[in-house]
Amino acid sequence: MTASSSSKQTISMEEWESKMSEVPIAKGDLNQLVMNYLIIEGYKDAAQKFSEESGLTSNVDLESIEERMQIRFAVQRGDIQTAIERVNELNPDILDTNPRLCFHLLLQHLIELIRKGEDEKALEFAQDRLAPHGEEHPELLRELEKTMALLAFDTKTSPLGDLLDFSHRQKTANELNAALLAASSQPKEPKLPALLQLLAWTQVQLDEKVNYPRINNIVNAVLEDPASGAEVSQG
Repeated sequence: MTASSSSKQTISMEEWESKMSEVPIAKGDLNQLVMNYLIIEGYKDAAQKFSEESGLTSNVDLESIEERMQIRFAVQRGDIQTAIERVNELNPDILDTNPRLCFHLLLQHLIELIRKGEDEKALEFAQDRLAPHGEEHPELLRELEKTMALLAFDTKTSPLGDLLDFSHRQKTANELNAALLAASSQPKEPKLPALLQLLAWTQVQLDEKVNYPRINNIVNAVLEDPASGAEVSQG
C-alpha cells in the first residue's frame, strides 16, 4: 500500500546535493555521452565543434554523418529513389542483406506515387517491384495489401491516412538510419534518451517512498525543493 505524503521521509535539498556530490562522475564520460548523441542523431557541425571544445577525439569519421543525413533527408522529403541510390553507392550490402528494410523503402516509394495521384505507375510498381518481395517473404504481404487499399480512397479523406502522414516517412527514415549505423558498427540508438527514461522511471519509484528534490523539467534540468517548491538550477 502506498504511504501517504505526510508519512513519507523528506530529503532536504542540502542533504540531496551532499549525497550527489559523493557520486563520482568523470567529465570524460559525460563528454562521450554528448558526442554519442550528436553523432547518432546526425548533428555533424555540433559534433565537430564539441570535439574541438572538449578535446574529445571521435572514432567515427564525422564526414560520414553528412552522407547518412543526406540519405535520411531524402526519405523524409519522399525522394525514395535518391535515398536508395545513395545507399547503394555507400554500401550495396545494406539493402541486399536486409530484405525487410528494402521492402519498406519500396513500399514508401509506392506511397509517394499514390500521394501524387500516379495510380497507374503505382499499380505497375507494386506488381513489378513489391509483389516479388511478398512472394519471398509472405509476412510482408499484409503491409502491401494495406498500402494498396489507399487507391480505393481520396488521399485527403482516406481512413488509411496514417500511411500518408509525415510520421510514416520518419519511421522509414529511422529504420534506414539504424541500418546505416549498424553497417558502420555504430549503435542504432543514442544512449542519452534511454538514460532520461531511466531517470523518469526512477523518480516514479522514489515518489512512492520519499519526498525529495525532483527534476520536473528535463529540458531545464532543475531540482524542485520538496520543502518550498522552489526550483534550483543545476550548474
